[in-house]
Amino acid sequence: MIKYKTGIVFKKEIENNMTKTIVNNRLMSVDVLRGFDLLMIIVADRFFYNLNTAADTRFTKMLADQFEHPEWIGFHLYDVIMPLFLFVVGVVIPFSLGKRSEETSDFKLYRHILKRFVVLFILGWIVQGNLLALDISKFHIFSNTLQAIAVGYLFSCIAYLNLSRKGRYIFFAVCLVLYAVLLSIPGYFGHTFELLPEKNLPIFIDQQVFGMFYDQTQYSWLLTGLGFTATTLSGLFAGELLLSSFSRKKIILYLFLIGITAIILSLIIGIWHPIIKKIWTSSFVIFSSGISFVLLALFYWLVDVQGYTKWAYPFRVIGLNAIAAYVGSHVFNFSLIAKQIFFGFEQFTGGYYDAFCDLAGFGILYFILWYMHKNKTYIKV
Repeated sequence: MIKYKTGIVFKKEIENNMTKTIVNNRLMSVDVLRGFDLLMIIVADRFFYNLNTAADTRFTKMLADQFEHPEWIGFHLYDVIMPLFLFVVGVVIPFSLGKRSEETSDFKLYRHILKRFVVLFILGWIVQGNLLALDISKFHIFSNTLQAIAVGYLFSCIAYLNLSRKGRYIFFAVCLVLYAVLLSIPGYFGHTFELLPEKNLPIFIDQQVFGMFYDQTQYSWLLTGLGFTATTLSGLFAGELLLSSFSRKKIILYLFLIGITAIILSLIIGIWHPIIKKIWTSSFVIFSSGISFVLLALFYWLVDVQGYTKWAYPFRVIGLNAIAAYVGSHVFNFSLIAKQIFFGFEQFTGGYYDAFCDLAGFGILYFILWYMHKNKTYIKV
């Protein structure tokens, strides 16, 4: 049974000198933040699109636009969802590997890491790689968030186990600088490259390496593994801060200041090296990681420090079964399932029927996740 201690054990007479107790290597705020992120992935984009289709107002248009990726350069709210997912994976690494490294052999530890990498990659094939189509011509080798997580997780774990803290910082910087330099050099292999769709180095490498299994989108994957790793490492640094001996107030302050500094720095760097989510530029890594730090500070303050947990329960239910929620929402069309159940509501909802079914479909998925939680059933890899 998973239990939480939402506060940090401390002597009442010396409030500022607090000793943290983290039960079962979990902080409730991390699960809640993961659940919040999954909620955005599962339902937000489709719901706001259908809501705007029905309402067609300036406000709903603004919401719908923010839950779509920009054409190329720039940043919308929707762009933080995938890097936040990788960031939270990184946050958990010091909690999980710190204890495992003390209790298990190196062989078992690396076997566990490699197993997670393989399972995440296979799930990515199921979700977006068209594995279930059983048609080799439709199969994509590398095309999904779970596979980006697999890459970031693998190299971040290796760095955590083999490098000092300073070494990890250097590795993080090398990933960002190397990727930025590779994107900035105008020509390789007799080809000219620009930071434009279909004309950039990461896309060229994907096309050459994956061949017929390239996903034919503007999103890059293979070389962009440098960015995926850096994003996950940024979460790892946040996790180490949460486990540090600093007081809760200092942890919140440092998380917030690091986040704001990263956002400002990325905007400055973005003048020369633009923020582009689709190829995960280094400025995008810094910008999205900055937002993730700020969100973690907020959730940590609300949930683990202030103890405001009632509002967080639905997010925790989702966050504790993140794999089930993500894979389930992609394999099964819950909006379509909702239409088979709530078809009678179309006469009352009119043009808002699709948006209603998006919420109803999410309600069906949430009920499944809630039932799993009540029965202490958690799908992990």
